[in-house]
Amino acid sequence: MGLLRKALASKAVASIATPHTVDHYLDQLHPMLAINEVRGRVVEVLHETGSASTVVLRPNRTWTGFKPGQHVQFGVEVEGKRRVRVFSVSSSTERRDGLFSVSVKAHPDGYVSQFLHNGLQPKTLVFLSQAEGEFVLPDAVPDNLLLVSGGSGITPVMSMLRTLIDTGHQGKVTFLHYARSREDEMFSDDLDAIAASAPFANVVRVYTREPESGAELAGRFDVEHLKQLGIDLGSTLTYVCGPAGLIASVKDTYSEVDALDQLNMEFFKVPSIDLNAADATGTLTFDDSTLETPNDGRTILEQAEAAGLKPKYGCRMGVCNTCAIKKKHGAVRHVITGEIHASTDEVIKICVNTPVGDACVAL
Repeated sequence: MGLLRKALASKAVASIATPHTVDHYLDQLHPMLAINEVRGRVVEVLHETGSASTVVLRPNRTWTGFKPGQHVQFGVEVEGKRRVRVFSVSSSTERRDGLFSVSVKAHPDGYVSQFLHNGLQPKTLVFLSQAEGEFVLPDAVPDNLLLVSGGSGITPVMSMLRTLIDTGHQGKVTFLHYARSREDEMFSDDLDAIAASAPFANVVRVYTREPESGAELAGRFDVEHLKQLGIDLGSTLTYVCGPAGLIASVKDTYSEVDALDQLNMEFFKVPSIDLNAADATGTLTFDDSTLETPNDGRTILEQAEAAGLKPKYGCRMGVCNTCAIKKKHGAVRHVITGEIHASTDEVIKICVNTPVGDACVAL
């Protein structure tokens, strides 16, 4: 089988298959057969809460695995149209059955997430990417580790925690999660079991709207929470994933004590944009479409859609590269980092960049 795959992946076979790909022809034999493309079958869909589900997948042989904290592009055909979004892997890397899972919260306006929660069935074919992302644990995990999450931002750090347990980690791990209530919390039963059975893990949950009586912590994230948990910011490697407000608070806390080198961050939702910002001037030009529109301060993706264009996108939060295109000239501001880039002919992700004055993109 290895020799056959090597032969099918050769340039000679690729030239014979032109203008199609080898995978195009293999698909006619069986949809899970592929040399380059990653695909998977849904094994089961587990409802975590009333609005969140875990999808367990069996990938084909093209899948090369993942690191805890990474995400995949997840494509599913609904009503004859393939729709692609980006979801974090939530399972341990150490599963022995060859399966992995992604966990998703269904948003009211999220077409794909709603379908995953309410309509996805076992045996459904899913189109995947290889695992991507730099929000990952180091190869040598330090003795002190802090994992902070809010809402559905729990998914990548849950993968980290599960992997640490399965690999026999011996260091101290503090798992600090913020949810509106226990009913709204993903993985509640698993977290209960981990808290009771993993001696190295201090699992702390804070319910901001419906706090539990006698809870160790209460309210939204604050530096006092870390002090109560005995966290030394300067020596504790920290990962935080969640909404913009949580990440901003954590970042400010670490910045005040000059400990940003210990902090790794990942948003699951792009911060809201002030449409009255001074940057909302000039004209945004879509060069390939010969269209232009007054810059209103929103992301380039949003302005393109408002102008009637249909650019490709996946995550809409700067994680994948599905929406990456070339900016021909002008300046853009990254809505997450605040950095301004003004180089000519540079590639940008239009879901997380807004024009600063006049800008022209290849779209």
